Amino acid sequence: MLLILVFLLSFSSLDLQISGATTDTLTLGQSLPWNQTLVSKGGNFELGLFSPGNSKKHYIGIWFKKVSKQTVVWVANRDSPILDPSASRFTLSNRGELLLHATPSNTLLWSSNASSPSPRTTVATLQDDGNLVVRSNASSALVAWQSFDHPTDTWLPGARLGYDRARGVHSFLTSWTDADNPAPGAFSMEIDPRGQAKFDLLAGGTHQYWTTGVWDGEVFENVPEMRSGYFEGVTYAPNASVNFFSYKNRVPGIGNFVLETNGQMQRRQWSPEAGKWILFCSEPHDGCDVYGSCGPFGVCSNTSSAMCECPTAFAPRSREEWKLGNTASGCVRRTKLDCPNDGFLKLPYAVQLPGGSAEAAGAPRSDKMCALSCLRDCSCTAYAYEAAKCLVWNGELVSLRTLPNDQGVAGAVVLHVRVAASEVPPSAAHHSWRKSMVILSSSVSAVVLLLAGLIIVVAVAVVVRKRRGKGKVTAVQGSLLLFDYQAVKAAARDFTEKLGSGSFGSVYKGTLPDTTPVAIKKLDGLRQGEKQFRAEVVTLGMIQHINLVRLRGFCSEGNKRALVYDYMPNGSLDAHLFKNSSGSKVLSWSQRFGIAVGVARGLSYLHEKCRECIIHCDIKPENILLDEEMGAKVADFGMAKLVGHDFSRVLTTMRGTMGYLAPEWLAGAPITAKADVYSFGLLLFELISGRRNNGSSETGSNSAVYFPVHAAVRLHAGDVVGLLDDKIAGDANVELERVCKVACWCIQDEEGDRPTMGLVVQQLEGVADVGLPPIPSRLHMLAMMNKCAVGGEAEVEPCSNSGSKIDTEV
Repeated sequence: MLLILVFLLSFSSLDLQISGATTDTLTLGQSLPWNQTLVSKGGNFELGLFSPGNSKKHYIGIWFKKVSKQTVVWVANRDSPILDPSASRFTLSNRGELLLHATPSNTLLWSSNASSPSPRTTVATLQDDGNLVVRSNASSALVAWQSFDHPTDTWLPGARLGYDRARGVHSFLTSWTDADNPAPGAFSMEIDPRGQAKFDLLAGGTHQYWTTGVWDGEVFENVPEMRSGYFEGVTYAPNASVNFFSYKNRVPGIGNFVLETNGQMQRRQWSPEAGKWILFCSEPHDGCDVYGSCGPFGVCSNTSSAMCECPTAFAPRSREEWKLGNTASGCVRRTKLDCPNDGFLKLPYAVQLPGGSAEAAGAPRSDKMCALSCLRDCSCTAYAYEAAKCLVWNGELVSLRTLPNDQGVAGAVVLHVRVAASEVPPSAAHHSWRKSMVILSSSVSAVVLLLAGLIIVVAVAVVVRKRRGKGKVTAVQGSLLLFDYQAVKAAARDFTEKLGSGSFGSVYKGTLPDTTPVAIKKLDGLRQGEKQFRAEVVTLGMIQHINLVRLRGFCSEGNKRALVYDYMPNGSLDAHLFKNSSGSKVLSWSQRFGIAVGVARGLSYLHEKCRECIIHCDIKPENILLDEEMGAKVADFGMAKLVGHDFSRVLTTMRGTMGYLAPEWLAGAPITAKADVYSFGLLLFELISGRRNNGSSETGSNSAVYFPVHAAVRLHAGDVVGLLDDKIAGDANVELERVCKVACWCIQDEEGDRPTMGLVVQQLEGVADVGLPPIPSRLHMLAMMNKCAVGGEAEVEPCSNSGSKIDTEV
């Protein structure tokens, strides 16, 4: 008996080991063996040791159990990795604290720093929502500590993000350093400390580079994507001491928010069918908007496959970190400076100026004098001479970014960066600054004389134009006409017959001197819509196609700008599909099919037949005009992007219209012509149904339906006739099923799965076969939320291999 007692006492002095059976709980004094894990009761989450990427370091973390690609959502010892996993011990101590020790030295690597008020019965449980909770006992509601109060880079459904002053809790996200290192990185997401209902993304904990905008009870001001429905269930609970948000995952399954190492906040959902994470959106959309994402002297670019690059004469400060996606360390000079015997390297691209500039003393009056001013100051690292101002920078340059030539953004200049003299190309090197000053003096005189001559010439030209050009129209390129403002005003009869409002201006009916009816878009304000104006002229001015609206000409006199198009007597497509006004007509199926083919031909021409690929970027019914025979004309090229055929994609910060944007655009990724294909697919659905895709309609269960989901299910069930607009019921033919298939192919999640517009034309015309498309993962997730009622009662099998049924009621 004594021997048994001794044995039991000695056993109790050791850490209790978890049995081979799966468990979700640690009890008082119990340790988790290094090669075993806790698994939540429902099998959603797992806790144990993990090693990220190619790292040989180990950490205690929590990850999704049911995701095939290990995705860690919480890390305990972010700053103190375990080097020898077998010599570590994760324990619920006798005081009710969670502790991580490195043995045999018994070094404390991490602690929850929260003891339990009733330590004898304390337990630590991994819950099925991913929360590791320490309680006084298994059935107690009193929480001594929980991992949800101390998130790392991931915000899980049900977790609170914000602060609770009464409990002394401040929960915010911090990015990983890189893919192999979960230590706190450079970026964080925190709730507004002044109590406003908004989140800010911060660099270095202080520099705000993006904000959600204030919560209005439904969405955050700067996150219109929330209206898509993937963010439903947001809870906001403010009072004097509490300011936090939580949310529920509207889409059944596995989803979260993650603050990536590059500083972008991403909303993701796991797709078991696709076996990957589906990205719904990234904020900010443009990765170059993240402050310091490329680090000191790093240059951010949206036109390169690598977002961050080092200028000539510079190299990454840490190549290993750059390979792992952490570019915040930036770039360093390859050769040390030797002031004042340095030189300057002109960056071969226009850049958005970084902050921290100051106007040089003495008001240098030329580029070379500005360079001299900077060179004499050994702390000066760069200069720019723009608009007769000499701007200089001291210290490191942060947030440099290239700008495309058509960006037209204020602050875009040519920057000269200080480098060692040996790094300056011989052709650009200055032989001596004294000699340069002599050359400079004579150059200034020559420039002054030249400028004076130019001013006189321009002044004479303006006078001549004003005297001779009143009310005149001049051909400037092919059939494109240059109108002066008096001619535009006369054609529009003093802008008396307004047709409607377009992008950045109003549209009026007019008549040319030869009695040709035209539509005149008058742009508002001096700078309003300037970029869109240039995009329209450049795009439509060089192309013509039967399915593209024709630009007759334009006017540009200071703030008096107008675009003159052919007049379309039947207005825009949306008026006939969605409105019941007196002038609208019910479009027959043959007319709708003809419109679909016409728009497809117009887009195919833009994408594949022009000298440069033209991405329209805003395909929707409002931008499809109808001629006297109901022929389709693609219009409104204010957001169009020209991309050389040698380049595959372009990142644009301009927004199209919510409800028609491709997933990659919402996710902030560069877009291709396939973004237009996606929008066209959604347009096809609206042609079929005669209503907005996200509008209300009634099914047998009296619920509104997101039409693309409903259509995809019906298509796989072999029943598409019921999808047709009630106003033309019975008017369908065999083309209806083909159009439905094409529409489903166009809205596939991955760009590579979508057809080109050239192939779409062939498929619509029946020249090319079109197979049965799979349901896109995003639509599949939407469908899982809802019930697709057929005939009001029966459910339909899903368009997937899972065999589970889908709901499509919203």
